[in-house]
Amino acid sequence: MTRISAAPDGCVTDRMVAYYDEFARGGWGLIETEATYIDTEYSQCRAHQSGIATTAQRDAWRRVVDAVRARGAAIFIQLQHAGALAEARHNGVETVGPSPVAPRSKKPLPTPRELTVADIARIHDHFARAAMRAVEAGFDGVELHGHNGYLIDQFLTDFTNLRTDGYGGSLDNRIRFAVETLEAVRRAIPAGVPVGIRLNQHRADDPAHVSAASEDEAVTIVRALVGAGASFLHISGLHEPLAGRANRLLLDTARTVGQVVVIANGGLDDPARAQALVAKGAADLVALGRGALANPDWPYRVMTNLPLAAYDPAMIKPTPTLDNADAWRRQRAGQAACEPLDS
Repeated sequence: MTRISAAPDGCVTDRMVAYYDEFARGGWGLIETEATYIDTEYSQCRAHQSGIATTAQRDAWRRVVDAVRARGAAIFIQLQHAGALAEARHNGVETVGPSPVAPRSKKPLPTPRELTVADIARIHDHFARAAMRAVEAGFDGVELHGHNGYLIDQFLTDFTNLRTDGYGGSLDNRIRFAVETLEAVRRAIPAGVPVGIRLNQHRADDPAHVSAASEDEAVTIVRALVGAGASFLHISGLHEPLAGRANRLLLDTARTVGQVVVIANGGLDDPARAQALVAKGAADLVALGRGALANPDWPYRVMTNLPLAAYDPAMIKPTPTLDNADAWRRQRAGQAACEPLDS
């Protein structure tokens, strides 16, 4: 979950260490970081986003890794390249993408410069180097951010990828960027470190669009990613009204065709629903986002039959920073203190 609460240089702060430690104390077996940018060129999405593009950023992440692992949990890092959706642009106004297609965004963003084949190879290298730094920081695994309209997804999506070379056109070509990114990361880090990718048919810029509307298309995507060395596939958005059916198709295909670890996400904060999904073999693991923000100790609460809090969108308003979440908690605590006792 994006928190944009890092220092201006992208380094982890004390507040971020405490944030991840809170989940580890809450009983989670695996914690995954917020989306983390990979280089100092074009990948950063927003100001105060965390990065792992420098040795200083790598060393700052070690404090989070040490805190989480001291509680007995594992931690993966999620690597992101914003592509055309980059809002924090160190190089002026330029962004990059598979094609010069203006983003469908609520915020005004420039039309990206089309990446050359040499640019693409350099980005693969940046992903690989970021993964290497993550392993050096002690992370247990690496996940590529492959959805929600960012660069990997921009290549996969036909309305943002209008290329006529080997990276555009057919689905086999459009998945090539993700495949080569996985291959580069897999080559760069030890064989025993899991590497996977998170996918979701939902796009913030076009909720009705799907990349794998048919079983054949879902098989093409899954086989390509597993063949590139993916240890796991993380399918999210199962609860989304428009893309949920396509995401369930991806989930089922990952399970039946992929023969890799499958993580399911989307509306699974209900323990009964999560348990049923795993019990019937639809996924190996379930992941929570909003439900975890509302209940950092969700595993402990479920284990001890304590009530679960509902997710409140106000906790990430006006922006999803940790400062705003803390303000929301203080407000809630003040409201509870002012409530009259039952007579």
